[in-house]
Amino acid sequence: MTSLTTSDETTLFFRDYGTGRPVVFVHSMLMSSDMWQHQMLHLTEHGHRAVAYDRRGHGRSDDPGRGYDFDTLADDLAALLDRLDLTDVTLVGHSMGGGEVIRYLTRHGAQRISRIALVGATAPHLAVDAHLAAALLDQLRTGYGSWVAGNAARSFGNDLPGCDIPQLEQDATIRDWMRVSLHAAVECTRANLAADFRAEARAIALPTLVLHGDHDAFAPLDTCGRRSADLIPDSKLVVYRNASHMVHLSHRARLNADLLAFAQS
Repeated sequence: MTSLTTSDETTLFFRDYGTGRPVVFVHSMLMSSDMWQHQMLHLTEHGHRAVAYDRRGHGRSDDPGRGYDFDTLADDLAALLDRLDLTDVTLVGHSMGGGEVIRYLTRHGAQRISRIALVGATAPHLAVDAHLAAALLDQLRTGYGSWVAGNAARSFGNDLPGCDIPQLEQDATIRDWMRVSLHAAVECTRANLAADFRAEARAIALPTLVLHGDHDAFAPLDTCGRRSADLIPDSKLVVYRNASHMVHLSHRARLNADLLAFAQS
């Protein structure tokens, strides 16, 4: 297992494939770096180095029972980039991972980063009503499996025309959700619901590609994708038609092509 140990003695699993200009992937909440395998394969086949890691409490990384705030998560990303001494990085974040990308730039600067991509990101601010947020956290605490069962189809976009994710891939994704630490799931959800990256987004001075589904049920296009593109000065918004949250599966070929073109720009 390829791993690194952070300053608080948390061991993080990571994958490091290929050579060339690096693309580093930050996965969504509840999942693992497994979600990026098709994108990593595509990029390495086209001359890039592809790196992805499991967030603490997710996948094969340690669950230390702490550090699920955005500052610590951004520091974990910094530890990976420092360990591998990566520069000229294209940094890609999906869902909650988009917030980690933004907070990394705020805390650690852009010396290692050339450009960023936000894919179905929940940034800059979900603006969820406090009562709804509390109800969601209670549901996760007491019935996480039921929540997953009730929300999987919306995440995949199963009711959208042309959004045909094979059942085996849906099942594999659900298994990934089900192996997350419950503590990490609750605390990351709490952090994500409360986060407000609007001021930080305005300060981003890197080329930014915002890729977002027009039917994203978990990071609404107008609240998240369009708003990020409005706030980040040097940004481009690309809207995926008939797409929900899992565009890395439902719109795999287009996402692969868009990320490759951006990484090569």
